[in-house]
Amino acid sequence: MTQETRWKPDGWEASVRIGVLTPHADVNPESELNAMAPPSVAIHATRIPFGAMSAGGTMDPTIPLEPLRTFAEPPHLDNAAELLAVAPLNAIVYGFTGSAYVIGMEGEDEMIARLERRTRGIPVVATCKAAVEGLRLLGARRIALIDPPWFDTELNTLGRGYYESAGFEVVYSSPCGLPSSQAKITPADLHAWVSEHVSTTDAEAIVFGGNGFRVVGVIAALEEDLGRAVVTPNQALLWAALRVADADVGSVRDYGRLFGYG
Repeated sequence: MTQETRWKPDGWEASVRIGVLTPHADVNPESELNAMAPPSVAIHATRIPFGAMSAGGTMDPTIPLEPLRTFAEPPHLDNAAELLAVAPLNAIVYGFTGSAYVIGMEGEDEMIARLERRTRGIPVVATCKAAVEGLRLLGARRIALIDPPWFDTELNTLGRGYYESAGFEVVYSSPCGLPSSQAKITPADLHAWVSEHVSTTDAEAIVFGGNGFRVVGVIAALEEDLGRAVVTPNQALLWAALRVADADVGSVRDYGRLFGYG
């Protein structure tokens, strides 16, 4: 054994480090980001209290609007961002969708600006804003919006309004009709449901909401089978974070057309 082969990977091979602001009981944002990230990218999460989730990741079948709004407000989020920014990071991502639906584009921009006043110059990327940027580069004007089952019709309607305010035509919009449980949603079931409900629309892109929604595993299959671009919350975050970090966006493979736009 040579000296070079004696030393095993220890995580310091990463040249890009991304911090994640995530609800305290939600493991999906960092799980999906880690699944997509190449070895050159490391993910570092911090947790923020979220009133609609409890121990073990359990939550109500539908999430009320007020905890979504509160999650985006001081002091917990801002303090967490400031602490996370002490680490040597290239970008910080806000792993949450529902608050943007509630506070709108202007409120989301104000939240980003507020957080960046606490992050020592480290850029902050938010989910919906990243998705909008990605859709514009993909050239998609007509979209289908699929939210997780725990987003009720009112919240889904707010999401529709968010994307319409950004200039998109939302030709289909609905919460997903699968069981309202993170652990019970499988890639196969999600692919089947989306294919059934979106294939007959004239959407140019399929957009998912909900960073806790297990979706990145079906991106490639949906793009191949339905011939539409697919944009998901954590995919959009990773893409946008790599861009602001001046990193190689194309190093991410098998997770959608979006990574072809560096």
